[in-house]
Amino acid sequence: MTELPAHLLVVDDDERIRGLLQKFLIRNGFLVSVARDAAQARRLLAGLEFDMLVLDVMMPGEDGISLTRALRASLSVPILLLTAKGETANRIEGFEAGADDYLIKPFEPKELLLRINAILRRVPSVKPDSPAPKVLHMGPVRYDMDRGELWRGQDLIRLTSTEAALMRIFSAQPGTALSREKLVGDMPREDSAGQERAVDVQITRLRRKIEDDPKVPRYLQTVRGEGYMLQTD
Repeated sequence: MTELPAHLLVVDDDERIRGLLQKFLIRNGFLVSVARDAAQARRLLAGLEFDMLVLDVMMPGEDGISLTRALRASLSVPILLLTAKGETANRIEGFEAGADDYLIKPFEPKELLLRINAILRRVPSVKPDSPAPKVLHMGPVRYDMDRGELWRGQDLIRLTSTEAALMRIFSAQPGTALSREKLVGDMPREDSAGQERAVDVQITRLRRKIEDDPKVPRYLQTVRGEGYMLQTD
């Protein structure tokens, strides 16, 4: 059985850094979700399981140290902190909050990769017998990732095979813009024959099943110049 790639959550308020780290880590074999702040990170953590968190310390609102301290009350997931503050007192504060490692900006991407791999090697690979269900919430609609089912309250929403394939792709990387090319490439061959323009049609149909107002989408968003993105609560 093929081992699944580690799922990382990168939290940084700098959009450029988020994008660069996500692309670099994906190229090196990881599944990567991103969040712009602690609030968005909490929403993702409520519905998904991660193998490791990479948190920027200096974020507006709840900073990385405070988020680490709060998460440690209920989660044992490894946490790597990124910060421009390199003083000993700052590093100690991070470790006391519960961080597993501390990397000072600016850093070489290769060093980040080595530190992530070193931390993951120290984590027991045994998973709980009954993991929590992986569910993404979008207002009154929820998506069960394990079952591939979309629900509105107690009602199961019927999905076509193409819509189901799109939901699987989006749910693996919530909060990440995915290009039409990627969506076409990741769908099963029989579903990708329509090429990129067909994706727009499928997105429109999927919005009718998810959004309260499909013309003003809140959850299945268009990202100008990038593609489409699933934004969860």
